[in-house]
Amino acid sequence: MVRARNLSKRFDTRRIFDKVDIDLDVGGFLLVTGPNGSGKTTLLRVLAGLAAPTGGELELPVRGEIGYLGHEPLVYKQLTPHENLTLFARLYRVPDREQRIRSLLERFALWDVRDKEVATFSRGMQQRLGLGRVLLHEPKLLILDEPFNALDTAGAALLDEELATRSARAVVVATHDPERVEGLATERLGFA
Repeated sequence: MVRARNLSKRFDTRRIFDKVDIDLDVGGFLLVTGPNGSGKTTLLRVLAGLAAPTGGELELPVRGEIGYLGHEPLVYKQLTPHENLTLFARLYRVPDREQRIRSLLERFALWDVRDKEVATFSRGMQQRLGLGRVLLHEPKLLILDEPFNALDTAGAALLDEELATRSARAVVVATHDPERVEGLATERLGFA
C-alpha cells in the first residue's frame, strides 16, 4: 500500500524531514505526531501525492485510491452538501452515487441540511462534509491531517467510529491529540 525508504523533503536548504521509512498495508493505521512546524503536514501532502519528496523512494496507490483531508475541508461554500458530493462523485466516477451521497450525508448528520448553502455552516459542519468528501470514493488510503479540529463531541464520535472500521483501507492520521487514536495505531511516527 505505502512504502517509503529514506524519504526526505527539503525547501531550499531547510530540511523538513529526513530518512523516513514507512511500511503500511491495508488495515494499517499510521499515527503521526509532533509539534507545529515539525513536518507532519508536509509528510501527509507527500503521501497524498500532492508534493514530491526531494529524496528517497516512495510507493503509493494510484491517485484515485487516495482520500486526503487537510486543514481545510476543501468544499465549495456556495454549493449545498448534496451539490458538493454530487460534483466530487462525478469526478471520481462513483457508482450508485445518489445512494452513496445519501449514506454519507446521513452518517455525518448532514442529511437535514443537504440543500442549505455550505457558507451558512459552522466550521464543524464543514469539517464533517469534508470527511464525507474524502470517503465518497471509498479510498484505499485515507490521509487525515488534524481531522478532529472544529468537530463537536458528536462529530468527533462519528469520526472515531469511521476510523475504527478501517479493515478495507490503510489510514494515516496526524494529530496533536494522539491519545484519541493511539489504540488504533499499528505504526507510529513522531517528529521533533
